[in-house]
Amino acid sequence: MSLTHALRYGPRVLHEPLTLASGLVIPNRIALAPMTNLQSLSDGQVGDDELAWLGLRADGGFGLVSTCAAYVALDGKAWEGQLGIDRDDQLPGLARLASRIRRSGAVSIVQLFHGGVRSTSRVTGEQVWSASTWTEETKGYEVPRAATVADLERVIEQFAAAAVRAERAGFDGVELHAAHGYLLSQFLSSTMNPRTDGWGGDLEGRARLVREVLRACRARTGRGFTIGVRLSLEDYGHARGMDLDDNIKVAQWLATGDAEGTDFVHVSLWDAAPMTTKRPTQHAIPLVRAALPKQVAVFAAGSVWTRADAELLVERGAEVVALGRAAILNPDWPRRVHEVGWAPLRPPMTRAQLLDRAVSPVFAQYLSRWKGFVAD
Repeated sequence: MSLTHALRYGPRVLHEPLTLASGLVIPNRIALAPMTNLQSLSDGQVGDDELAWLGLRADGGFGLVSTCAAYVALDGKAWEGQLGIDRDDQLPGLARLASRIRRSGAVSIVQLFHGGVRSTSRVTGEQVWSASTWTEETKGYEVPRAATVADLERVIEQFAAAAVRAERAGFDGVELHAAHGYLLSQFLSSTMNPRTDGWGGDLEGRARLVREVLRACRARTGRGFTIGVRLSLEDYGHARGMDLDDNIKVAQWLATGDAEGTDFVHVSLWDAAPMTTKRPTQHAIPLVRAALPKQVAVFAAGSVWTRADAELLVERGAEVVALGRAAILNPDWPRRVHEVGWAPLRPPMTRAQLLDRAVSPVFAQYLSRWKGFVAD
């Protein structure tokens, strides 16, 4: 770490509070990233395993705790064990979860999600749908039907209704999942969305769905309720047709558009170390930070393991750093990161060790898909 960095940011920067435009005060700059964990019940209700998993991270000092992707409609459910926020009968469990997170002093966010073509008829019983009938050569891929205008009007209302449920349950806010190749990202894609009806084609058309969803969520919730958006800036994994400049422009629209005004933009990088693909000499975070109004916070995630990793993202312009894999193995990362000589545990880890960290057997089985993460 350079002397300039140390003088500018100091050793405690990660533990400084942050006030968002909504008025929400996050007690520190360290967030638990939303992660698929398969720990909810078969009908989308909050399960005890999910409660234990998120609660332990709140206890460990994460200032902001996000749920996994929660489906806003049954036809958007993408896997078994996924959290749902599509029905009012889920409110008691959601309220219990929000209360558990708050008990430890963390703020709570529900990530709102529709899988689009990444949903599956095996789970939903319905044909998947997306921006178009775009196909790919992938095992198990289901060719989607192209969305009708009625589909789009319905899903906008479903996102808004889910945001209302989150607010009623006592969560501090929601994050719209417009990354990783799910529905909102599919509409942003230049390859997956060639529509000519005003919901695709050029950038303004492709961004229309996420903007309308944000407007609807904002209109139906209180101004003190936090709303953010997660974006993929470039192609990675299922995120296809993602152009860096296009998505920075989308972030600007979401931050400054009429009746929109996101409180934060969460940049999902997978690996936060490299420069951008389109501009190999420039990093994504300073580009996004420069494009947004000062009051709109930038969250960043991407293989952050150490204090130095996190502080470098802050130096580049992120106000909040979100941890994923490091938080699985180190639920008390925020409380320990400033201890002299402390280093986070890294994979592999045994299933017994994971269980001690409130990782249920079903979550551990899911993690075993990640090469070298779970010890045999």
